Amino acid sequence: MIITALLLFWPALAALIVLLIKGQGAKKVAFVAALVEFALALVALTSFNTELGTTQLALSTPWVASAGINFSIGMDGISLLMVLLTTFLVPLIILSAFKHDYKNPNAFYALILFMQTGLIGVFVALDAFVFYFFWEVALIPIYFIAAVWGGANRIRITFKFFVYTIFGSLFMLAAFVYLYLQTPGTHSSDVNAFYQLALSSESQSWIFWFLFIAFAIKMPVFPFHTWQPDTYTESPPQATMLLSGIMLKMGIYGVLRWLLPVVPLGVSQWDELVLVLSIIGIVYASIIAIRQSDLKRLIAYSSIAHVGLIAAGIFTLNEQGLQGGVIQMLSHGINVVGLFFIIDIIFSRTQTREIIGLGGITQNAKMLSIFFMILLLGSVALPLTNGFVGEFLLLSGVFQYNPWFGAVAGLTIILGAVYMLRMFQGVMFGTKSELTQHFTDLTLNEKAVLIPLVVMVFWIGLFPNTFLSISEPAVNNLLTIINR
Repeated sequence: MIITALLLFWPALAALIVLLIKGQGAKKVAFVAALVEFALALVALTSFNTELGTTQLALSTPWVASAGINFSIGMDGISLLMVLLTTFLVPLIILSAFKHDYKNPNAFYALILFMQTGLIGVFVALDAFVFYFFWEVALIPIYFIAAVWGGANRIRITFKFFVYTIFGSLFMLAAFVYLYLQTPGTHSSDVNAFYQLALSSESQSWIFWFLFIAFAIKMPVFPFHTWQPDTYTESPPQATMLLSGIMLKMGIYGVLRWLLPVVPLGVSQWDELVLVLSIIGIVYASIIAIRQSDLKRLIAYSSIAHVGLIAAGIFTLNEQGLQGGVIQMLSHGINVVGLFFIIDIIFSRTQTREIIGLGGITQNAKMLSIFFMILLLGSVALPLTNGFVGEFLLLSGVFQYNPWFGAVAGLTIILGAVYMLRMFQGVMFGTKSELTQHFTDLTLNEKAVLIPLVVMVFWIGLFPNTFLSISEPAVNNLLTIINR
């Protein structure tokens, strides 16, 4: 349908327009363009039949017709939620940059919109090579955003991130080419053609690892995570929000769309090892987060722990784990963008992210304290917040798979509360430091970013079925394909 094509190409068109605008007017045009994209996503939602688990709003046209490759796009419930998350967060991320005077603002905001096209493309692609194309398209803008507008070590750190990601992408491309050549007749790279392949257990085993490595690097899952903390720390705030809030969801989505249903025999051979790696990542990242003094690095490691639990849940291959993974992608995106924005607010007023140099902020900034605490409680999965719904379903799924795995994975709740509450106490309570003596409360612009995020913390926490009902038919369809 045309709405899917509009969702895909409007940000790219808007990016070209933004590139032509000189000065600070570029940010306003980019923000309006992102709002239009969110409106298009809401139109897609109203056109979507939430009772169907199959692809809807699809569009397919020959791309490389002689090779059986079509430009096929469409959405099921899982895709739609990822599109809604992306289109909801991007305007807020752009708005969060309004208080910064970035050099060459037209290029900065155009790159964000170009990246949105790549992200949407990944979530709506129904052809393996279309998926791979947009996977790479999403990488290029974030590389330049981080490399041009990042911190002092940006070139070295961004190069490491780029090498990691390209390394994983080559594995994915090799797997896709092999799968494409196994399809009958003139061959096809359509996702359903891949689902219908009857590959041997040995073939599925090595394809599993080729695909898993590509997706695990992007998520990232232990031990493929080492690029992440440095990249999050050195990138400008908006790049960190894009990476953590949306881009890592590409890896999780890739597992759901292109790994679990394509190589189910491979998954059955290696799922236990993946759960072990994921649970190690949960505990490992949480312990390191406890020891962090830099706010950005602390949230970066907390993100690894949260993603570890999502990965563990989806590899249980039960409905609770998969549904928990999908809704936790939404919740994590909302919470982590809000937390990184609050860190940006604190840094812009104090010029430090070190917990030891802060303290007493709540005495001057009551509104910031409230918003910070709500997002923090969502992150530690307090009941009635968004994080609780996802973590409850994920831990339920892991317990069904193996009670011992569930018990260890459950440490994420305890350890998460330790490092998050320790951070809040050190930053917001106690006596004022020299840097926080004249700390000012939230501006109107900052409230405009945080209020929608806080609304979503409670909406998902109080009315989770609003979102679970969208993904449930697609999850059940996915399980049917896996267990065929």
